[in-house]
Amino acid sequence: MTKVILASQSPRRKQLLEWAAIDFDIIVRSTDESYPAGLSPAEVAIYIAEQKNTAVRNSDQFKLYAPATPVITADTIVVCNDLIIGKPEDRNDAIHILQTLSGKKHQVITGVVITSGDKTISFADATEVWFHPLSGEQIAFYVDNYKPYDKAGAYAIQEWIGVVGIEKINGDFYNVMGLPVSRVVRELGKI
Repeated sequence: MTKVILASQSPRRKQLLEWAAIDFDIIVRSTDESYPAGLSPAEVAIYIAEQKNTAVRNSDQFKLYAPATPVITADTIVVCNDLIIGKPEDRNDAIHILQTLSGKKHQVITGVVITSGDKTISFADATEVWFHPLSGEQIAFYVDNYKPYDKAGAYAIQEWIGVVGIEKINGDFYNVMGLPVSRVVRELGKI
């Protein structure tokens, strides 16, 4: 497989591509993560991933690569009770988010956009996650020790809270980490 561009600063996405033995470079451009009203959660995740993809492909750094170099972008959101939950603003917000998820089912949706020249593949992958009821002490311990401020839903499944707090999942575990990597590999094969 040829080298690809991962347009993400997420250490988890980087790790997942490394595990999949994909040769990649990282290019990141900050983008506006707002979205138009009326989109479904899956459409929101894809829309934001599209904005990231366009920003990277239009960057001076990308011009150093062949135009057909594949670019992978992703955005992960959490949905609970039909509300999109983003990254927490601060400690209190992280605690509030985890209290909202405690004892409930939510969805983790990752929108992925892969471009290569004039070809584009876009998809969203959803995984259902059920949390056990979490105590206030558990939530505070996690937030204070793991500082999940860069994570949608204020948690990472591969950290302490995932080990002790998640009852079950239905879908791709790696999607909850931030990238449905097995599907990404299959889609890259099509390009």
